[in-house]
Order: sequence, then structure tokens, then C-alpha cells
Amino acid sequence: MCFLCFRLYPKANVTRLGPWAHFNCSFSCSFILDPRDPLFLQIGALYLSQVVKLFGTDHIYNTDTFNEMTPPSSDPDYLSAISRSVFASMTAVDPDAVWLMQGWLFFSDPNFWKPVQIQSLLHGVPLGRMIVLDLFAEADPVFTYTESFYGQPFIWCMLHNFGGNNGFFGTVESINSGPFKAQNFPNSTLVGIGMTPEGIEQNPVIYELMSELAWRKEPVNLAKWVSLYAVRRYGGMHDSLTAAWKLLFSSVYNCTVPHYVNHNHSPLVRRPSFRLRTDLWYDPADLFEAWKLFMEAAPSFMSKETFQYDLVDVTRQVLQVLTASFYQDIADAFDNKKMAELLTAGGVLVYDLFPELDRLLSSNQNFLLGTWLERAQSKALNEKEAQLYDMNARNQITLWGPSGEILDYANKEWGGLIEDYYAQRWGLFVQTLVECLDHGLPFNQSSFNQAVFQIEKGFIYNGRKYPTKPQGDTYEIAYRIFLKYYPQAMKRLLQTVKGSPSSPSSAFP
Repeated sequence: MCFLCFRLYPKANVTRLGPWAHFNCSFSCSFILDPRDPLFLQIGALYLSQVVKLFGTDHIYNTDTFNEMTPPSSDPDYLSAISRSVFASMTAVDPDAVWLMQGWLFFSDPNFWKPVQIQSLLHGVPLGRMIVLDLFAEADPVFTYTESFYGQPFIWCMLHNFGGNNGFFGTVESINSGPFKAQNFPNSTLVGIGMTPEGIEQNPVIYELMSELAWRKEPVNLAKWVSLYAVRRYGGMHDSLTAAWKLLFSSVYNCTVPHYVNHNHSPLVRRPSFRLRTDLWYDPADLFEAWKLFMEAAPSFMSKETFQYDLVDVTRQVLQVLTASFYQDIADAFDNKKMAELLTAGGVLVYDLFPELDRLLSSNQNFLLGTWLERAQSKALNEKEAQLYDMNARNQITLWGPSGEILDYANKEWGGLIEDYYAQRWGLFVQTLVECLDHGLPFNQSSFNQAVFQIEKGFIYNGRKYPTKPQGDTYEIAYRIFLKYYPQAMKRLLQTVKGSPSSPSSAFP
């Protein structure tokens, strides 16, 4: 639109913003037509009138002018003028318009968005004619330090997940209490609660709890709620499953680390290096015990699809944690120049744990790379377009950009992806370390990055067709993994590196 502005309206007030997320200006550096320019109202009203003509209206319009983009000026008058102009383009078409805006910009760029800048932007719109989504309220609520968005209505939102990553995570105590704290906040302008995840096909228990809270007048008893959840989810009572879910809810699903952002940082799904994170916000002993309890209940519940999913998921989580342990073994062996230990730890990880994990994930419909790729290709109108969609679907969950601009942001643990992407990277890493030890050379991360990039890019263009139907018997695979790795898990408990441990809350008697 802005190139058209330049050609037809050479005097239009257009500014080019900076780059986004390591992408160069071929892929970012958006042009923005100054909302104070009369042309903005003309184009905005024309566009919105066509939207209303095609779809009708509920009078609520979403606009996020500066989401993860720094405005050209921090002057309060400028920011107020911006929001007045944006809102004017809405009311020119719909006098009853209400502007719906994400509050993420205030959280993501606090150095720019100081109280005066926030208030100026919000007060450019009449009070009550804007609704702000407090996007990450379960971890970093904005309403608490903006006097309830300075009078503008807001919705308390649970973001929970970034990038659609797999991996157990939850903040159940915060979720359970947060909406009610917002409701009782002095001069609260809360008008609703919502969910704003970047991906939803993971951690179903968290979304069930959050959905139910919309109908509650006060927080639930978490221990009682999760016990009943086990019955509802599997259609029957079992003491082992009740105990397992209580353990999970009091540990991995109850992150209390302040300001924690849930990106899956497990070494399993990150490009190998010696700078990977292995910290946990929970005691892995609780996870391992829950795994054992799931295995005890498995013979009675394998006919339930929900149980099959959860058995795969809890086993996947255990292997994810054990990957971090083997990674630490690999790093220690290399640092201490112990070739035998390096070969042992690296061999188990690359040639047994990863293949077993891939087989496990491939046994369940919900963890298949092939399904993701097939859905992308199905939207194409011809073969060339199908190849493009396939490439983009692969790129989005791996490199995300031509050169890995936001590498592994949307990482997934899926059958096919473990074998052909993550295992290949770790195989090269171990091989490189072995060669370094063998020749008495230091490990060069830059050289490795160049080499592993060929694997990453090769996956995107390998043309392989991946299964869209599950293969193998989930119980047999999970039981085999349990017999092999549960003793390992228990042996390694004392070696597990914990980040910020916290004792279970009193909400779990």
C-alpha cells in the first residue's frame, strides 16, 4: 500500500520502521502511513467499509498499530493523535465502533512504554470505546501498574504457550486466582477473561481449567478439581491416575517462577551448543512418579483415546527431561576429555532415546509431522503451490526464516521430526565432539552452526512423505521405554539441574 502511496501521493507522510526479530528489511521494516495524514482516514475508512460490506459487523474492530514495533516518536501528544486518528477511521464507517487492541506492546517494550506513553495512547480514544487484551496476565499483568489501563475496559487473558511448543507447562495457581484478583482490583475495568495462546494443541488440562473459570465466581479447589478431571477425562476412577494428576498439578503445571516465559528450552529441541538451558521449575521426581502411576493404570485404560494421548505425552516429557541429563553428560565428558563417556552418552541419546521417542510419537495421531504437512499441502490449488506450502510448513517449525532468523521458536516434538531433524542435529554434534577430542582440537560453534544449518535446511527440502496414520502399539512402545529409562531416571535424579525449586503449594494437601 505504501509503494502505491509513494507513486500516487508522493507527499504522503510515510515512515519506515526498524527490522523485526532478526529479519532483514527484505522481510520486515514495515512502512507506516502516519495516522495524522488525511490519507490515512481516507484509506482506513475505505478498507473498513469493504470489510463491513463483506462480513457485517459486531462493532468491534481489532487493530494493533505498534505491536512489537517501536513508534517513531515517544511524544505523548503524538501517541494520543495516533490513537485518535485510528479510532476516527473506525467511527467514520461505524459510529458505534469499539477498538479491540492487544496490550502486548506495553509488556514487550517497557523501555518505550512508560506510564505517560501508555496513558497517552489509551486516552486518545474515549473511555469505554476501547477494549485492551491484557495478553499475558497470568505471568505479567499490565493492569496492575496502569491503574486498570487508565480507565479503558480490559480482558484478563491467559497466553500460556509460545510457538505452539510441546512440553508440559502451566501456572495453575496464577490462573486460578488471577481473574478474581483482576475483578477485585481497585477501580477495576475488567470486562471479561480470555485465552490468547500462540498454539493450543498441547497441555489440554490447562485449557480445560481456564475455560471452566469463565463460569466460576471464585477460585476452584485445585486438588479436588484435578481429581475430578481425571475421572472426566478417562470415564472412570483409578487411584493411580488421581495421584498422578495431583503430582503433575503441584509440580510441572504449577510454575511459580516470577515472569517465566514458556518457550520450550529443552536441549532436545534446540540447536546443539554448550550454552543450552537445562533448568526446570519443578522437581522431576514428581514427573517420574506420575509416569510410573500412568504405567500402572495403562492396562485398564488403553482403550481410551484421551489416556493414549496422555500416556504418550507424559512419556515424551520424561524423555525430554532425560535428554537434558544426557546432554550434561556429553558436555562433562568433552570438558574432561573422556572419549568413552562421550561415546556412551552420545550413543544412547542419538541411537536409542531419540529413535524410541520417534516411535512413541509416531504411534499416536496427535503427534505426527505428516498430518501437519498434509494439512498445509491440502490448501494448495496445484502441485507448485503444494510444494511451496510444504516448504513453509517445514520452515515454520524449524528455521522460521531463510537463515534461521527465529530458529526453533515453534519447535515441535512429533514423529518424523525427531528422527529427521533433531536426531540428525545431535548426531552431528556428537560426531563433531568426537572428532575434536580425537584430534585434540577445541569445539568451534561457528563452524558447527554452518554445518548443522545444512541439515536444518536439508530437512525443509528433503521431499520425504511422512505418515499421516499412527504406526505401532503405543502401550508396547511406552512399556519398553519405561523398563529401559525409568531406572535411569531414578538414578539420575540427584544429577538433575534445577533452576528455581519451590515446594508444592498449600493448595495441594
